[in-house]
Amino acid sequence: MADPELAEIAVLEQFLPEALSEEAIAKVVIETIAKLGASGMKDMGKVMGVVSNELSGKADGKIISTLVKQQLIK
Repeated sequence: MADPELAEIAVLEQFLPEALSEEAIAKVVIETIAKLGASGMKDMGKVMGVVSNELSGKADGKIISTLVKQQLIK
C-alpha cells in the first residue's frame, strides 16, 4: 500500500534543496553571534532572525534554535 507514496517521495526529493549539515549550520550561527555581538539568551530572537533568513529553505528551524541556544549559553 505504501509503494505509490514511496515512489512520490523519491520524485519529490529530487527537487528539494540539500539540507546543510549541523556543522555548517553551527558555523553560520557562530559567525552571526560574533557579527551581532550577541552575549546571552536575551539576544536569541535577534540571532534567530538573522540565521533563519540566511538559511531559509536550507536548514530546519528546530536545529537552528538548538544550536543558537547552545552557543548563547556558553
